Amino acid sequence: MEHATIAAIATPGGRGGIGIIKISGPGAVAIAATLFQAAGNGSESEGKSKPASAGADPDSWQSRRLYYGYVVDPDGHRVIDEVLLSVMRAPQSYTREDVVEINAHGGRQAVQTILELVLKHGARLAEPGEFTKRAFLNGRIDLTQAEAVMDIISARTETSLQTAAAHMHGKMKQAVQDMRAYLIEQLTRIEGAIDFPDDVSETVDPPAAIAGMHTRLVQPLEALIRQHEEGHFIRDGLQVAVVGRPNVGKSSLLNCLVQKERAIVTPVPGTTRDTIEESISLGGVPVVLVDCAGLHETEDPIERISARKTVEVLDSTHLVLFVIEAQRRLDDDDRAIFERIRHKRGILVINKVDLVAETPVAEIPADWYQQSRVLTSALYDRGIGALKKKIVETAFGQDGLEFDDAILPNLRQKRLLEDTLESVRAVVRELEADVAVELIAIHLQEAIDFLGQILGTSIKVDVLEQIFSRFCIGK
Repeated sequence: MEHATIAAIATPGGRGGIGIIKISGPGAVAIAATLFQAAGNGSESEGKSKPASAGADPDSWQSRRLYYGYVVDPDGHRVIDEVLLSVMRAPQSYTREDVVEINAHGGRQAVQTILELVLKHGARLAEPGEFTKRAFLNGRIDLTQAEAVMDIISARTETSLQTAAAHMHGKMKQAVQDMRAYLIEQLTRIEGAIDFPDDVSETVDPPAAIAGMHTRLVQPLEALIRQHEEGHFIRDGLQVAVVGRPNVGKSSLLNCLVQKERAIVTPVPGTTRDTIEESISLGGVPVVLVDCAGLHETEDPIERISARKTVEVLDSTHLVLFVIEAQRRLDDDDRAIFERIRHKRGILVINKVDLVAETPVAEIPADWYQQSRVLTSALYDRGIGALKKKIVETAFGQDGLEFDDAILPNLRQKRLLEDTLESVRAVVRELEADVAVELIAIHLQEAIDFLGQILGTSIKVDVLEQIFSRFCIGK
């Protein structure tokens, strides 16, 4: 592993109360000592709650303590900013290396100038995710916990934050480690049978091994895969497309759902020419609402392009809100739209009910989302609460999305779990068929390796680089 000292700005860009420059590596403390000038000793006498004044010798700096002073450019002795400096010495730090954090004022120029000084005096700019990557490579966390760091940063709802935090605290890691330990135990038995073929019957008990494989591996693996398939919306979001003819109130409906003027609304049909996305949280799940251009027969080349984009959205959306008008009869465009979305899970939104006395004029065919219909008036914000509830019910059932277990594998982990399950099932088949133990050992080792890739104990370098490249610089 490279032992260079790395540095980056660890807080978002722009103006803010605090900007943090993080330094990690063997030269972190020495670089900080070159740039940091302690304030007078008066702060020490003012009480223990005050930041301490650093001594001249950086070796005297205590770990996990704040020091008050200034960042000074050594070349011109120019004061850059008033700062608080903290030192976290290896191995009790995020990266298990010496780490220094400089807490400056949050102006863009201040933190950038300090970072440039740090780089000038021996550090190099950190790559995306490199601090967390070093924490992984130095054994402080495993790969499931490293990926959970990114999930925490990206969390859009409290539920997704709780799930990511559970992974960060090792819940996914423990589940995978338990299965892997059991596989290693079984492989040890099989290898014993290979080494001492005359004692196979004493070393391997096929019925007991088959039962153990089902209880300790097949069932837990199937449950984890199901958790991803049923709950990946918590991490990735539920995409909901709002479709219908021009001027049925799709944009007004979107604005009501997100409670702000996100889409332009005019009486002119076809105002929306491009898709508009906005996120909300429903039932603890991030929902991405996509306001699509109206679908109808047209010779307008721009509207045709808009219609193609709408169709592209529909191909990938999880749920459709099909909007029609309560005061108008269905026409050929309405019917054509439903035929296009018939295969999708959807809700029929009968909008503009404020324009009818009692029953909507539209005569709706029985097969048009009969169990999922909502009456709304986007103009008067009526029926919006019922629509939000119906979105959750239609997507996740009457009880919504529930997790007794906080483990939610991501797509990479889910695919490796599927590979593991395939290998385990092969082991079961071979035990039932009483095949040569050498073949069983091959599939056991495959399953062990797949679980190792989840934890990061056996993973290709290019896959590792791809995972950490999704992180922001500074984490």
